[in-house]
Amino acid sequence: MEKRENFMDDQHATTSLPSMLKNLGTMTAIRDTYLLEQSLLRTLGSLLGMLDASFYRVDEKGEVIRVLHHFVRMTHQDEARSTVENVEEMTNAQDIPNIRLSLFASMRTLGKTCTQKIEGDLLIGYPIYGKGVLLAFFVFQREREVTPVEDAIIQGVLEVFTNYFDLLDTSQRDPLTGLLNRYSLEANLDRLWNLILARLHKTDHGKTKRVHSPEKYWLGMLDIDHFKKVNDTYGHIIGDEVLITTTRLLQASLRQSDLLYRYGGEEFVAVIAANDLESATHAFERTRSKIEQFQFPQVGQVTISGGFCSADPALSPKEVLNRADSALYAAKDAGRNRIYFYDALVKEGVLKEPKSGSIEFF
Repeated sequence: MEKRENFMDDQHATTSLPSMLKNLGTMTAIRDTYLLEQSLLRTLGSLLGMLDASFYRVDEKGEVIRVLHHFVRMTHQDEARSTVENVEEMTNAQDIPNIRLSLFASMRTLGKTCTQKIEGDLLIGYPIYGKGVLLAFFVFQREREVTPVEDAIIQGVLEVFTNYFDLLDTSQRDPLTGLLNRYSLEANLDRLWNLILARLHKTDHGKTKRVHSPEKYWLGMLDIDHFKKVNDTYGHIIGDEVLITTTRLLQASLRQSDLLYRYGGEEFVAVIAANDLESATHAFERTRSKIEQFQFPQVGQVTISGGFCSADPALSPKEVLNRADSALYAAKDAGRNRIYFYDALVKEGVLKEPKSGSIEFF
């Protein structure tokens, strides 16, 4: 009986190959790593008849930073299959069921496909590697083990995914510092705003209300002081070294879950999570102090100036960027080597708050 079921699974997988190849064509036409992850789940989910499939993106330490779920359900009206997708940022590992955390641990240790039983079904996980580095976990639930034919298909699709993901990731990174670039920031800000809205609010009978104790986000713009003078005095090779060193110091002072971009030239954008203004101020001040105290080879002391503001979902991303930029220039005008909070500058009368919707930033 088991052999017959495996044969039926293999037959289903084989007959679905034309659809899969079409989905692979769609996948490689995508120019966004986030959409590529969604396409991966649609491709494998529809092909293998999974109860649910999930993509867990991990950081350099192997900790989950984003989860994408893909569910396939039967509608009650016409019994046609329909998909429901939900995307959420994961900032706390406790949000992930223990059985999945255990599965992740097994995949990290063994570096290969692992399986665990769950409520009469099987939870199956595939680690995804790119350039020898763990990128993500592909996890799905179903009634039976994966057959050799299905496994070969999954491994093949994942290989296509990782090869193309590497290409897209390279296009979204600054080649000098390795940071995400301005294109990546612009492509992801609207998505980040939707996630912030989802965390801060929930709908209850048509009414929107604030979720208990939400975590807040803050956006800062940071700029190396007198960077042109560094280039003019020591040359562009030393200037590049200053940029790379500054990047590493910023990364060391921020958390793994914070986002850091090279916005252009000597300017950086950081998006951090902090529950209150005091915590956010401390985080940005920590970055400034770390750079001020470091002795750069040949150059000596280098400082940064910055401005930050709350990532208020009531404002557009363009307006928030403009506010942080205004606070940055106020810090420059005040003597550099300092980081200012936008709202405080408005309260003090140093800056005037623009009318909402009047900013055209990009």
